[in-house]
Amino acid sequence: MEIFSVRSSQSLLFKNNPNNAKSSKTSDIQIETRAPAPASFQIEDDVGEGPDFTAVSPGELRNYARQGFDSGLIDQNTYAAISEPLPMHAIDPLGNLSSVTDGTSFNFLDYYQNQLQIAMSIGDSDEVQTLKSIVSFLNA
Repeated sequence: MEIFSVRSSQSLLFKNNPNNAKSSKTSDIQIETRAPAPASFQIEDDVGEGPDFTAVSPGELRNYARQGFDSGLIDQNTYAAISEPLPMHAIDPLGNLSSVTDGTSFNFLDYYQNQLQIAMSIGDSDEVQTLKSIVSFLNA
């Protein structure tokens, strides 16, 4: 002896009845096409000029390098080279020896271009490749 639920048997009878075919739940469904919703946040393609790497602090440079690494602009070796601590003393534009801290503005573009020239004169191909990548990132 089989026992069926009254509820399930009624729903089966209702679906199979041709008089109730008009009441089908799926017959009245329509897909509406709408215009795309306006974007609440949009990144501009023409950002304009990038940061001025002739007057940026080491902390800011590391932040820009991290963004470049995350977005795929630079590889891991370039990011690691940019993130290395710089010498604690540097020569300012007047020729005076000044200390460099994480908040001190520094001309990183000239620094890395000079390092590239030194590496090219020495002939260290790995260092030259890394420094070329850094200089191209700073010039972009």
